[in-house]
Amino acid sequence: MKKIEIKETKLSNTLNVVSRWIVGLVFLFSSFVKGVDPMGTMFKVEDYMTSWELFGSSFEWALPLAGFLAVALICAEFLVGVMLITNAFRVLSAWLLSAMMLFFTCSTFYDAMTDLVKDCGCFGDAIKLSNWETFWKNVVLDVFTVVIFLTRNHRKQRRMERDLIVVVLALVAMVVFCVYNIKHEPVIDFRPWKVGNKVVTEQEELNVIRYVNKQTGEPQELRYKTGEWDTAWNAYSRDTMTWRYDTMWHVPPFEVKADGFSMMDHENADHAVEMLTSEEGTLIITVYDLDAVDEQAAADMRKAVDMAMEKGFSAVVLSSDPDCIPGWLIDHSMTDVEYYLTDATAIKTILRGNPGYLFVRGGVVVDKGREMGELKIEN
Repeated sequence: MKKIEIKETKLSNTLNVVSRWIVGLVFLFSSFVKGVDPMGTMFKVEDYMTSWELFGSSFEWALPLAGFLAVALICAEFLVGVMLITNAFRVLSAWLLSAMMLFFTCSTFYDAMTDLVKDCGCFGDAIKLSNWETFWKNVVLDVFTVVIFLTRNHRKQRRMERDLIVVVLALVAMVVFCVYNIKHEPVIDFRPWKVGNKVVTEQEELNVIRYVNKQTGEPQELRYKTGEWDTAWNAYSRDTMTWRYDTMWHVPPFEVKADGFSMMDHENADHAVEMLTSEEGTLIITVYDLDAVDEQAAADMRKAVDMAMEKGFSAVVLSSDPDCIPGWLIDHSMTDVEYYLTDATAIKTILRGNPGYLFVRGGVVVDKGREMGELKIEN
């Protein structure tokens, strides 16, 4: 079978270099921001396993492999990026790149069509893209991938030892980097809960009413402060021939700058703003998996609560398990500790540790860590 490739010319060689650098840098960046937080990548892999189905069956059986697959994906991306930039194993890197881009393009197209997973996590927490933005990003990279593949045999050089050293060093470096970041919090924190970030912001408290023009479909939003009456609201509500009431919502005076975060009590009231903006400070002990907390970790949680009480600030437990958390606190001698509930994903976004410790004062993240001893908290 005749090989499909572009004839070697100065232009084709230039296109190859440009394409390799563009795709290589994207792969290096993507693998780095994932490698900074391998557990975040693992959580994303788990999302796909529980959301996607094949012939009516999900991939939940493969959940124990999520951690390995996350690190394997990060290392594969990093290796391909390094090989493209250094021009190592030119033919092999072209084939690997083509296979990966085929998989990425097909999977992101399916994701964009179904919207089963809202964020593919291709750039970790560093850059958030919609599913369609991710797909079109891959389409653009596919153009450069085709150029790389069709020029893979140009200027081949026999330098096996040099290429092998490059690949081995790159693999070892990324594996060590991933292992370190699995055992610790990410060395670079791209999340909303980065130490020093203000997670609660003030805004003008408003009521908003939306009407829709029956003829044109044009929406019209009316905003007015709480306690004030907007005279325009009365005019729109009376003109039922032209305008149709659509919806109404309240804009609170404070906004938590973390998607999906809440602190719900057993009566379904949200205490997030209250806890996060406390001037005395709040120690939030996060637990996304109660079954994975051993006796020593539970004892450390008790000590952390006692320390918080001695220092004069609040300590609460934030869990995602409404059925088990009350009994669990009783079993571990923490009946005096208030608990709140939120989504497991929201907890994992704050800290990768289970449990984890977050100290917030006045809406600002003061410190956090997987061990209470890691925190530097002053009265």
